[in-house]
Amino acid sequence: MSFERFGPAERERLHRAGRAAAATLAWVGAQLRPGITTADIDRWVREDTQRRGGVPSQLGYHGFPAAVCTSVDEVVCHGIPSRTRVLREGNIVNVDCTTLLDGFHGDTSATFCIGVVSPHAARLVEIARRCRDAGIAVVRHGARVGDIGAAIEELAKAEGVSVVRNIGGHGIGRLMHTAPHVEHVGKRGAGPRLVEGMALTIEPMINAGGADYVELDDGWTIVTADGSLSAQFEHTMIVTREGVEITTQPPDTEHVRMVAPP
Repeated sequence: MSFERFGPAERERLHRAGRAAAATLAWVGAQLRPGITTADIDRWVREDTQRRGGVPSQLGYHGFPAAVCTSVDEVVCHGIPSRTRVLREGNIVNVDCTTLLDGFHGDTSATFCIGVVSPHAARLVEIARRCRDAGIAVVRHGARVGDIGAAIEELAKAEGVSVVRNIGGHGIGRLMHTAPHVEHVGKRGAGPRLVEGMALTIEPMINAGGADYVELDDGWTIVTADGSLSAQFEHTMIVTREGVEITTQPPDTEHVRMVAPP
């Protein structure tokens, strides 16, 4: 199976789109506090994306009604912003931003803590970030997609949490979602081979309880079947000979406001 590989000029455009998405995510994350609604997040994403010269990739995608996914507490992914969903002290919320800029997409997400959260929630958020980074660490020219899932699954199992199956990362470039599907569980040495110049996302969804999930009647929102908390982090990257170039590296530190203070 072959995948699109990007040359130097295209990689720079991928980086531009990724930097824009990361900057929007960081700016919105800095505004999060108890009392705001997830509709406020959607408005901020629209405004900031436009300020940076892009458009929100998610808006209207297969009919999705918002510019960003906002997934609170037990929501695994694809949470739809709402004027009635108010963030409270102790919530965790994943904000998933994707920007289309100059013909290319940058896709990134982070889970933020609202005020002071429980140690249980803070631990899950940190494990989710580490799981994403464990997946990224094995990517390089010649690696297999299964290597990514195996690295994530091994860490999650060691920490006593679960990894959502079937909803995964993806190729990215001129389209927001392309092949390959990047499963976040797997077997080392299995799956499609990664090649220099291809772009993909890694975005494991980590549940405090079981891995099972259900889709709500809105046709988008995915929640944990057992009501447990779920957290997620995502980067877009370009495969290189030695590893990756992360296009969605945040402009400051991604740890700001993502983990509860001691």
